[in-house]
Amino acid sequence: MKILKLTLILTASLYLFGCASGARMDNMIYQGDQKQYDDKLAKEINVGSVSGGEETNPAWTSEISNEAFSGALRESLIRQGIFSKKGKYKLEVKLLNVDQPMFGLDLTVTTHVQYILTDTSSKDIVMDETIVAQHTATFSDAFIAIERLRIANEGSGMKNIESVLNKLSELKIKPKNISLAN
Repeated sequence: MKILKLTLILTASLYLFGCASGARMDNMIYQGDQKQYDDKLAKEINVGSVSGGEETNPAWTSEISNEAFSGALRESLIRQGIFSKKGKYKLEVKLLNVDQPMFGLDLTVTTHVQYILTDTSSKDIVMDETIVAQHTATFSDAFIAIERLRIANEGSGMKNIESVLNKLSELKIKPKNISLAN
């Protein structure tokens, strides 16, 4: 009898709350306006390692994986015309923290992501920024809480990518002063 009750409770819980699914790459891609970048960045940024993300455990909560975030960032850079597999600049990414609520009707997720842009030839760090972005998914976005959490993860990830694109558009690459020794 106890096993039957436990099975019934577990089945009802899964029906009401669903299984967790990870943030989807395609929902984190920035699809807004084309930004203006320094000419030296045109087709010159390669995405290096992306770390700090987590795989989703279907029995627990939605997470943002390294692969999904990396794919969304790469596709966003492609759409902006600044990505290259062999670019002069390498963008390393660290998902430092993803703040998620445990429960609630409106779920707000905040991502803290560090972006380090390095000139691959000189090894100089061109940009080192930690960007914090948040997104709230409401009850009207999804009835099931675990889906709202995934939507909040994706929205926060996309806003973080949009913010780094804004930073890259503000970046001015200055040539090194070159002097000849006599």
